[in-house]
Amino acid sequence: MTRYTRLHIPGGTYFFTVRLQDRGSSLLLDKLDLLRSSVRSCMAHRPFEIDTAVILPDHLHMIWRLPPGDTDYSARWRQIKSTFSRHVDRPDYVSPGQLARGEKGIWQRRFWEHCIQDDADLALHRAYALMAPVRAGLVTDPRHWPASSIHRDGDACLSRSSEPMALS
Repeated sequence: MTRYTRLHIPGGTYFFTVRLQDRGSSLLLDKLDLLRSSVRSCMAHRPFEIDTAVILPDHLHMIWRLPPGDTDYSARWRQIKSTFSRHVDRPDYVSPGQLARGEKGIWQRRFWEHCIQDDADLALHRAYALMAPVRAGLVTDPRHWPASSIHRDGDACLSRSSEPMALS
């Protein structure tokens, strides 16, 4: 069994990439309100702040700040994924391994995380997240992507230091 080593810094700030199992799916945009509701539900039970969020058709990027003394981002993602998955139909194909584990086959099992080290690292990861729709060829300007936290602070999102944002 593979062992994943994750860095757990109490009250840390983390960048995440979370993907759907079907890389050609548009489920996250099709069910954007459900995703937002799933995140809000998690935040009500396990508080955290969302600094940056960009939702693409088949994956998302978020930067979270956890409360002081808290390191459990994995439980939060588990809750978000589970809540979302309970309210969508099972895909046409689910691997036998996923079925054996009782998974619905919506999400990739893992997620990618990076612990933000300093303001420069935060600015780099904010810009990476906010520019994702441009890199994916979905828009030519990140301000044109509707499922992005860039709309909260406009261009300031690309350059500001560590001011947290709430999910809108």
